[in-house]
Amino acid sequence: MSDLSDYDYELPRELIAQQPAAHRDDARLLVVDRRRQALSHWRVRDLADLLRPADCLVLNESRVVPARLVGRRAETGGRWQGLFVEADAAGRWLVLCTARGRLRPGEWIELAAPAARDDLRLQLVERFPDGSWLARPDSEDPPHEVLERVGHVPLPDYIRGGAMQPADAARYQTVYAGTPGSVAAPTAGLHFTRELLDRLRARGLATALVTLHVGLGTFRPIRTDTLAEHVMHREAARVSPLVVDTIAARRAAGGRVVAVGTTSVRALESAAAPTGQLQPWEGQTELFIRPGHTFRAVDALLTNFHLPRTTLLVLVSTFGGLELMRRAYAEAIRERYRFYSYGDAMLIV
Repeated sequence: MSDLSDYDYELPRELIAQQPAAHRDDARLLVVDRRRQALSHWRVRDLADLLRPADCLVLNESRVVPARLVGRRAETGGRWQGLFVEADAAGRWLVLCTARGRLRPGEWIELAAPAARDDLRLQLVERFPDGSWLARPDSEDPPHEVLERVGHVPLPDYIRGGAMQPADAARYQTVYAGTPGSVAAPTAGLHFTRELLDRLRARGLATALVTLHVGLGTFRPIRTDTLAEHVMHREAARVSPLVVDTIAARRAAGGRVVAVGTTSVRALESAAAPTGQLQPWEGQTELFIRPGHTFRAVDALLTNFHLPRTTLLVLVSTFGGLELMRRAYAEAIRERYRFYSYGDAMLIV
């Protein structure tokens, strides 16, 4: 059984990408061939040469909502920062937040929109044991509409301390994003341009859109002593009948299912889990892909480089093989690849 230390590595801070590539598909691409146990260096724009015409690319179409919140405490004027996680049926928000001094139930937060005007007030209702808060906005508009007015791009802290720049609104979103719901980007998809997708389709590849709304738990480090003790977060996902039919046709023609990102993998493998074969499915997935998992729906994976001791790195290492992934990460560091959300990519075939 793998030890958690198997999913740890040292990364020079200067390799954490602070900006995306000037052009999305200019990002570097480390190709990992499992059969040959070989590594090679390409660019994302070379995917049309690396994939087969019969293959099917599976993309997560979830749209990132501007979930980062900035404001001040109405009573003291003190700075307040938060992150929208989800809303319940009553319109109340679950938020993670920090402020100087102790926050109290009942107090109001004045949110500042990116245009630097106060646009909404948020009342803290109840603090939960994990540190999150239940809050009530003074608006009856749908949460995603409110966030579009007052929210900021939810960049992870390792990118400029989470400080949003105007260009991030477009760059921290895939070009095929559709259904709002993610509080972090499905980052492997950030490398695709509409032109690259057109080239892949012109070569014969199919594309299929699944939905998995990325939650905060995706990126949190594993803090338990063993993988078995880790409690996986829940994320809403959907695999439509059209996706199932497209994949079945492509596999029958000898093509592969190429999942774009770990979120697409989790959506597909969750849909395959109940019966052992892929079928239409919608629900909340808590699937933790770790050693011992049998992949039923995914044949190849395009993914970014992930933080150590995370469920994402465990998933990728389970798919690619632990020793081969350790070699690949060491090679990427040696070759000065750029890491994490705005970084370069890896294709595991």
